[in-house]
Amino acid sequence: MNLAEMCSTSTSYIGQIEIGNRFPSLELIEKIALALEIEPHLLFYNELDVKKIQKPQPVRKNKLSDSVKNELIKNLTDAIKKVVKQTN
Repeated sequence: MNLAEMCSTSTSYIGQIEIGNRFPSLELIEKIALALEIEPHLLFYNELDVKKIQKPQPVRKNKLSDSVKNELIKNLTDAIKKVVKQTN
């Protein structure tokens, strides 16, 4: 199962967020965070800060691998930062 399926959205929409062309709604940010098993505010941290934060690991049937999860977190945080910079 991929992130888009876990968030009930399309892979193209997730891709648009990752490259900074779209900004997710608060609802989608919550879904992404849930799928990645992190708190939503962590999507706005830089990747070094995220690595320092310890989080419980709930058991999930369709869990993303750690490497995929880390890459998605990095791409999404970079995209969100890009959009935030464009609006300032």
